[in-house]
Amino acid sequence: MDVKAILDSVACGETTAEAAFEKLKTLPYDDMGFARLDNHRALRTGFPEVIFCQGKTPEQAAKIAERLEAGGGNVLATRASQEHFDAIRSLLPDAVYHNAARTVTLTQNPLKKNGTVAVCTAGTADIPVAEEAALTAEAFGCDVSRIFDVGVAGIHRLFDRLELIRSADVVIAVAGMEGALASVIGGLVDRPVIAVPTSIGYGSNFGGLSALLTMLNSCSAGIGVVNIDNGFGAGCLAGQINRLCAAKREENL
Repeated sequence: MDVKAILDSVACGETTAEAAFEKLKTLPYDDMGFARLDNHRALRTGFPEVIFCQGKTPEQAAKIAERLEAGGGNVLATRASQEHFDAIRSLLPDAVYHNAARTVTLTQNPLKKNGTVAVCTAGTADIPVAEEAALTAEAFGCDVSRIFDVGVAGIHRLFDRLELIRSADVVIAVAGMEGALASVIGGLVDRPVIAVPTSIGYGSNFGGLSALLTMLNSCSAGIGVVNIDNGFGAGCLAGQINRLCAAKREENL
């Protein structure tokens, strides 16, 4: 909900005070009983609330999505199963399911473009987490380049895409196994690198712990690390970085 737009509408006489009150009365949150939708989140952080479907019933996820859509906002639901999507689509026919990322999107108000992001994976098996990151960054208004299967086992593949990677404002490096991709990219670019360890790997990967520790212990500067399989967190951080940079550029014009 764009509070400033509502207030501007009242100020210029397009909206009555009573109508504005009806729109604003659910702020700062909308109590649904099983959930309290944070309608102030976009005002505080620049991005509205996102539905984390894991642990929610399909019906709960669908009702939350319907309420977000009714408020005029975009809908982004992560860790969504096919059942979650079916329930959401029954209420919101325009919703789209991204199977690899297990993510549901519905865009009513595309955000202003906020820079570019290169999402790189070490292997094909890392794509689901990378797609979650990419879709989240796109929801923030970022243009995303997907650069998959460029891990260190065949590092010449990475070098072939290096020009594209270097042209991005932010780089997201998604890797399982030992997680070396982030360190390699971090030593080759002058951009912020967001490292995402994945749970992909053999036994000593320990469900992503080995990749996480490698990324945390990287000797390449300028790398930030999110949690294991947290593509959403990486995409969100990339979007925030680009949004702030875009705002600074506008101030300097």
